Amino acid sequence: MENIVISVNGKDSMGIIAAICTYFSENGINVVEISQNISGTYFSMMMIVDIENMTLPYDDMIEGLAKVGERVGVSITCQNEEIFSAQYRG
Repeated sequence: MENIVISVNGKDSMGIIAAICTYFSENGINVVEISQNISGTYFSMMMIVDIENMTLPYDDMIEGLAKVGERVGVSITCQNEEIFSAQYRG
């Protein structure tokens, strides 16, 4: 399994999770974990996704997610799970 951490931040609106998960489904990306928070009008979400069976190159995935984010009004960033974990070890 090759996991990536996806962070999503922006103003809350209907359809954010649906748009992102549809993109994942269309490209062979499996959601392993998901957590979200809404504070007032602000939305944040962290997802761990498995890209082992992804059907497109990594850079294309990042570009595609950026376009999905633009469409639904959020910022989406990606980071390798190992690097993410190393940054936040105590």
